[in-house]
Amino acid sequence: MNKSESACLTFDGACDAAIDLEGRIYQHFLQAIRLVRDEAAVAILRDAAIDRLQIKHKLEEAALKGEIDQQSVQGRVPTMELLLNCCDPSQIDAKADNRQALAFAIQLSKDALKFYRTMASECSGAPMAELFTVLGDDQTRTLQQLEYTYEEHFLPEN
Repeated sequence: MNKSESACLTFDGACDAAIDLEGRIYQHFLQAIRLVRDEAAVAILRDAAIDRLQIKHKLEEAALKGEIDQQSVQGRVPTMELLLNCCDPSQIDAKADNRQALAFAIQLSKDALKFYRTMASECSGAPMAELFTVLGDDQTRTLQQLEYTYEEHFLPEN
């Protein structure tokens, strides 16, 4: 986290910080899509990139309107908090398979959730704290879906 992100922001600044984060995550997915050769892995990465674009679009709308659309707020959901051996997002390679692509998507979603939770905490009591809380809650939904997919396909039953 850089110095500008370590203090509470205005609503516009909060939206800009979140839009920037989502743009960086999207770029990680785009780079991975261009690199990875496995078709199933590319499909996973493409779906995750589209999810990031939808989140970014929601943020851009909030910046234009000056508030988050309350109709789209759904609340936090539990996540499994899978501890995967995920590498740095820049370390995915051309030989990545669907399991590695899914772990990559989970790691980037966890990074986004950490950012939103940290910002909500740092802005506690300010109007933009609600924005970051909503974004974090929405992120749990994305993360939950990715984790369930990972569990279904790659974790053995007990």
